[in-house]
Amino acid sequence: MSIAEQLHAVRQRIAQAAAQHGRAPDTIELLAVSKTFSADAIRDAYAAGQHAFGESYVQEAVDKISTLADLPELVCWHFIGPLQSNKTRQVAAHFDWVHAIDRLKIAERLSEQRPVGLPPLQVCVQVNISGEASKSGVEPDQVAALAHAVAALPNLRLRGLMAIPAPCDDPAQARAPFARLAALAQALRADGLDIDTLSMGMSDDLDAAIAEGATLVRVGTAIFGSRTYATPV
Repeated sequence: MSIAEQLHAVRQRIAQAAAQHGRAPDTIELLAVSKTFSADAIRDAYAAGQHAFGESYVQEAVDKISTLADLPELVCWHFIGPLQSNKTRQVAAHFDWVHAIDRLKIAERLSEQRPVGLPPLQVCVQVNISGEASKSGVEPDQVAALAHAVAALPNLRLRGLMAIPAPCDDPAQARAPFARLAALAQALRADGLDIDTLSMGMSDDLDAAIAEGATLVRVGTAIFGSRTYATPV
């Protein structure tokens, strides 16, 4: 299938999952994860009506953003990978969203390095919701402290939480970590933070994420096909 056909299939899957759980499909944003795929593939997705794209490798992303600078400004670039301190300046300058804030130092650098004249950088705190040693993210019991500190920074706007749970083949069990993330977000709202985003769910588990309140799902392979990974930059 073409990228346009695969995009349509993913949107249909989102709409069906939303209907099954009593939600409006337009409350769930699709983020096309374009990391490792070409600028031409992004153009094809854009032509099919997709305007939000997720990248994880800074130099690769900056190169593609430059190549695609002729597209209208309604393209929205999301940085969704782990972020090292030495890469924050480029991300602050080129992206609209950052999903993987897992320590205050990174948030402070992004705030300091956000160029004058750009709107606040939209950010999510990443939570290690399944307690995996190999995963980035703050521990659940540290979410509130980090979220309040990030929300106080001048050139950022805290939008919500992000997580990548451990893979799970059981549909019922797959919902549990998403439910925990949703509960953490609700606690932050009860504590006075104005957040509206749950960035959770990917190609294999977006149905479970939507069932538990995902507002943004990150889908790559179901749209663009299988990835070939090179050395990240």
